[in-house]
Amino acid sequence: MRKLLGLALVTALLAVGCALVNLPSSSPTPADNQSNAMAELHTDDAPVASPMAKDVDPDLVVAEDVTYGTFNDVPFEGYLVKPVNAASPLPGLIVIQEWWGLNDNIRTMTRRLAAEGYAALAVDLYDGQVAETPDEARTLVQAAIQNSERLTQNVVAAHNYLVDAQQATKVGSIGWCFGGSWSLNTALALPTDLDAVVIYYGGQISTDPAILEALQMPIQGHFGALDTNPSPDTVQAFETALNGLGKDTEIYMYEGANHAFANPSGTRYNAEAADLSWQRTVAFLKQHLQDNS
Repeated sequence: MRKLLGLALVTALLAVGCALVNLPSSSPTPADNQSNAMAELHTDDAPVASPMAKDVDPDLVVAEDVTYGTFNDVPFEGYLVKPVNAASPLPGLIVIQEWWGLNDNIRTMTRRLAAEGYAALAVDLYDGQVAETPDEARTLVQAAIQNSERLTQNVVAAHNYLVDAQQATKVGSIGWCFGGSWSLNTALALPTDLDAVVIYYGGQISTDPAILEALQMPIQGHFGALDTNPSPDTVQAFETALNGLGKDTEIYMYEGANHAFANPSGTRYNAEAADLSWQRTVAFLKQHLQDNS
C-alpha cells in the first residue's frame, strides 16, 4: 500500500507539467521551463566522455541488455552489469542517465559502479534515443517530462526487476543532472522500498517538507556552488527541509564547481570535486547497501 501511495504521489506531482498542455502555444509549460533551464546550462556542452567515465577491466564485470518491465505494452530496456563471479545475491543499483540519454559514457559508468559490488541497472528514460547535441537533448528531455507517468513506471519497474529477477538484497538509486532529479523522484515513488539515494545536481529537487516527509531512506546529494539549477539557495532549502524532518542526510556543496561537474558525459568536469564526490558516493552506497546486508 505504501508503495502505491508513493507512486501515486510522484506521478501526481510530475503530471502537473502535463496538465498544462492545453495552454496556448505562446505560454511555456513546466516541461518547456525545465528543458530550457537544462539547455541553458549545457549550451556549449557535448556528450563526450569525461574522466568520470573511466572504464574498468572488462574481465571484472559482465554486462547485458535486458528488458526490465513494460508499460502500456511498450518495454523498458536497459543495461545490466554485475561483477564477474560475484556471490549472489547482490545489492542492486538503479543508474539514471543525464539529459543526453543512455549513451556509451553512462554504460561505462554503470560498469564502474558494478565493479564496486552491485547489480547495476542503467535505465533508459528516452526509450532507445540518445542525443548528440544540446538541441537534441532538449527535445528528448522535454518529451520525457511530458510523459512523466511513463518515467515513474520505468524506475519502479527497474526496482522491481532488481528485487524479483536479480534477488537484490537492497536497492539504491544514483543519477546525474536530469537523472539526479529522477533519482529523487525514484525515492518519492518508492519512499519505503528504496534503501539509499544519491543525487548529483538535480535541478528539479523539491524543498517542500510535505513532499519529502515520506522518504525513509538515507539521502546523499552533491551540488556545485556555482550552479544555478539548482542554486545554492535551493540546495540549502532542500537540506533544511530534510534535516527538519529528521532524515538521514548528507548534502555536499563543492566550491568552485558548476553544474555537471562530475558528469560521465560532458565538458564541465571539475576533477577535484568529481574525485571527492565519487569517494563519498562509494562510501555511502557501501554503508547503506552492502554493510550488514
